[in-house]
Amino acid sequence: AAHRTLPFGTVLLVHREGHGSVRVVVNDRGPHAKGRSLDLSQGAAKRIGLVEDGVARVEWEIVGCEAGYAGCAAR
Repeated sequence: AAHRTLPFGTVLLVHREGHGSVRVVVNDRGPHAKGRSLDLSQGAAKRIGLVEDGVARVEWEIVGCEAGYAGCAAR
């Protein structure tokens, strides 16, 4: 996933109502489109039905840190 400010290695649980959830790791910066807070990989987007729709409202929460990343944002 890509996020503008969360430290690399932050694990997020991304939920799309009616389409389920997917766990992702922040490993890139972005999104660069105005008004968006998170970009997902194609695989993650496919798991919650975003490939077909392109853009949708999702909820996400920080759930941990991926091993090997320093300074992650787990709370």
